[in-house]
This record gives sequence, C-alpha cells and structure tokens, in this order.
Amino acid sequence: MSVVFRKKPTSVIGTKISKPDNPIDWLIFIKPMILFVCLIFGYILYANWASVLESLDKTPIKSYALTHKTRFTTNQDIRETLSQAPQLKGYFGQDIQSVKERFLALSWVRDVVVRKVYPNRLSLTLIEHIPAARWNHSQFVSDKGVVFGLPEGRFDAQNLPLLFGPDSESKVVLEAWGKIKRDLNTRNLRLKAVAMDTRGSWTITLDNDVELRLGRGDWLPKIDRFVSIFPEIDVPEGKRLSYVDLRYEHGAAVGLSNKH
Repeated sequence: MSVVFRKKPTSVIGTKISKPDNPIDWLIFIKPMILFVCLIFGYILYANWASVLESLDKTPIKSYALTHKTRFTTNQDIRETLSQAPQLKGYFGQDIQSVKERFLALSWVRDVVVRKVYPNRLSLTLIEHIPAARWNHSQFVSDKGVVFGLPEGRFDAQNLPLLFGPDSESKVVLEAWGKIKRDLNTRNLRLKAVAMDTRGSWTITLDNDVELRLGRGDWLPKIDRFVSIFPEIDVPEGKRLSYVDLRYEHGAAVGLSNKH
C-alpha cells in the first residue's frame, strides 16, 4: 500500500512593482540647442579667423632665408619686395599667397615657394627664368619661350641669339630659331638673328650681317635658292651685300649698302 503525499501549494503574495512614469527626455530639447550654439560659435570663429590668428602673434615676420643661391635676384630685391605695403604680419596671421604674389611680380621670377618658419621667419625658394635669347633688344626670352626683363647689368647677353617679334609669338620664334639654325649649319651658314613681324613674315640675319627676307611659308626652298644664287651676286667695290629678298616665287632681289 503506497502513500502519496501531495505537496501543499504555497501561496505567493506578489508584490506589485509599479513602473515610474517615463520622464520626458530632456536631451530631445537640449541637443538642438547645443548644436545651434556650436554652429553660431563656429561661424563667429570662421568669420574672425584672421583676427584670431593675429592675436596669437607677438611679433611680425622679421627675417628670411634663401634655400639656394639665386642668379639674378639680389638681397636688396628681396628686402624691397618684403617691405612693400601692406606690412608683413606674424607667423600665424601672415598669408603665404600674398608673399608669393609679391615675388611673382618680379619679371624674371618664374615661380616661388614660401614657407613660414616659427616664430618670425620666412623660407624662400626662388625659381628664375633661364635666358635663351635676347628679345626685341630690351628684353629676354626664356628657354620656355616666356618674355621677361632683367635690371640693367644683371646679365651679359652678348653671346645670346637675337630674336624679334610680337610677345605673343615668342615661343614660336624661339622654336624657329632652333630649326633654321640647324638648316643653315648643314649649308655651312651661321645664324645671327631671327625676326617675325605681325603678319607672320620671317626675316633672318646671317653672321656676316646679310639679311635674308624669307616672307611667309616654308623657308627651306628659299634658303636653298639663296645658297645657289649667292656665288653669282656681283658686289661692286666699296659696297657690301645688305639683304637678299627671297619672297619672290622665282629668283630674288638684292640690296647693297656702303661699307663702314
């Protein structure tokens, strides 16, 4: 006979847990206000950034250092350029681009790299044009075909080629010089000057000061014609051959002048 004991269920008195009312999330309201204040502060800082930077400067920029020796630019040029108005500011407030533009105003400066060195110094790298030829007597043309000027006495241009033409065609004239010179060298002729007028008409001068007027178009056949007729040109005593006009389809006209 088995006896089954049944467990008397126990009663659990439940404790009622009351949930607090959900508080209003104050961040929902405060976050936009914080963002708005930050935006206002950022705008004020941006609008007055130059003034903020200048307030950090104790002294204006007072000195400079060149990264390499220049060919045409003197220390006097640099000092005068840096002393131009407006006066240089300090390390934080000085705009590098404005300093760069000052040096690029020098005709012979092709490019410049400017760096600020704390607390009141500039590092300058000046890249100058390289003269390839004299241009219209008073200027120079660089190896890149750029026309520029140099102060008197800065460069001995005695051995440079002579080029003439509109400034807008300087690169074309420089390239023509190289081609014509090579063509003449194969004919044992030496080139002294090349000129192009506003109509695109070419004139070259040999090292014996004889001027060849080639006109427009291909100059090779005209130079060949000069070479063939040159031995036949009769120059009277006391005269010298001044020019040979090769702009005609056939033949040429010659001009004579008195010997000096």
